[in-house]
Amino acid sequence: MIAIIDYGAGNLNSIQKALEFIGLETEILASAHKQEVEKYSGLVLPGVGSFPGAAERLKQDGFIEFIADFVATGKAFLGICLGMQLLFEWGYEELKTQGLGLLPGEVVKIESEYKIPHMGWNELEIINDDPLFKGLPARAHFYFVHSYQLKDVSDDVLAVVDYGTKIPAVVRKNNVIGLQFHPEKSGDNGIKLLENFGELL
Repeated sequence: MIAIIDYGAGNLNSIQKALEFIGLETEILASAHKQEVEKYSGLVLPGVGSFPGAAERLKQDGFIEFIADFVATGKAFLGICLGMQLLFEWGYEELKTQGLGLLPGEVVKIESEYKIPHMGWNELEIINDDPLFKGLPARAHFYFVHSYQLKDVSDDVLAVVDYGTKIPAVVRKNNVIGLQFHPEKSGDNGIKLLENFGELL
């Protein structure tokens, strides 16, 4: 069973349908209170909205401790778009806001000669191979919608995209995984990547 965190801003239906399409059972969690991490084999943090609002909602609904406890079990945790950005220590959208701190790094406004937000299809450039990419075509494209990005390309970054600057697009440290793009909106490539995530469970 995969738990999908509902903090009032995520596009839950699309990611839930995509996960169920590949044969995974899901449950949407609106609160972490009285929930047990042992019940779930995977955890997904989707993302649409602002970093400060999402961080506050996660705190109010008891998800900060729940996520930390879940990650400590070694089971796979996936953050998508804003959900990926929340994995890091600090975000600078509107004001400096503390993230989950599961990965080192800061999330800042994209600085590019191109139009912001970064919206549409872009080609993934894999810099560190990983089982997440198994079966993907050599020049796989994914769908992005975001104005903020992880500031630096760290050792945890598996892939980037070029948007007038190198934007970290896939991160992973052990069982903590982040995707800056929306796999549920990325057609066959997104489904394949979610299948690969499912194999980690």
